[in-house]
Amino acid sequence: MHVNGKVALVTGGAQGIGRAFVQALLGKGAKVALLDRNSEAGQESKAALDEQFEAQRTLFIQCDVTEQEQLKGAFKKVIEHFGRLDIVVNNAGVNNEKDWESTIQINLTSVIRGTYLGLEYMRKGNGGDGGVIINISSLAGLMPAAFQPVYCATKHGVIGFTRSIALAANMENYGVRLNTICPGFVNTPILQSIDKEENMGQYYSYKDEIKNMMQFYGVMDPSIIAEGLITIIEDDTLNGEVMKITASQGIHFQQYGQTPFTSSKR
Repeated sequence: MHVNGKVALVTGGAQGIGRAFVQALLGKGAKVALLDRNSEAGQESKAALDEQFEAQRTLFIQCDVTEQEQLKGAFKKVIEHFGRLDIVVNNAGVNNEKDWESTIQINLTSVIRGTYLGLEYMRKGNGGDGGVIINISSLAGLMPAAFQPVYCATKHGVIGFTRSIALAANMENYGVRLNTICPGFVNTPILQSIDKEENMGQYYSYKDEIKNMMQFYGVMDPSIIAEGLITIIEDDTLNGEVMKITASQGIHFQQYGQTPFTSSKR
């Protein structure tokens, strides 16, 4: 898919990796709706982007992805404003082991909901022209993370859900590809949350061990993750793939064995 002229929706788009995604998509000629629950950060991002790109190419919508009606309303607004939807990036995420229920709501439940909303608007046979959905996981979705067990569980869930729904979308000829990105440590506000007891809860005492891991593995700039996003959108052969991005190996893919069972469309 050529990004130029396409319409993208990015959750958690006001800062961190989400902001880098918005920047990269605009740089490639897309129109972008950035959703974020932080109104101040969203408006600041929109103003900064307007200085660089045409103002009419971006739309900021304040949205708490855990609020079902807000998320549905945001998707509807994007369609009404831009007239179509081609790319959905379910990026909003948190690290909060103390309030672990909200971590599940934001990192997994809202990703599932955002995927189903994207499919509803984009799939062929339902008035859509097809498209791409990218769900953001983490390297913690592929291995255990001793000090972030709930965060780790949500990110494993994102991978399992996305790989499964990618198979289903293919069987049903939706014309929508679904893939996952698993970054290592990235310099974002989430990374700073390990220093806060209100985020880490009982694992706060391990913050130095996590910092040592970060030093060992390296911390990446969000722009590298945005490169991976553009790669997935532009390569029409990618569906159900799990892209890993690390400081040592850059952009590469998780290798899996044969999928145990796939069925052709009934």
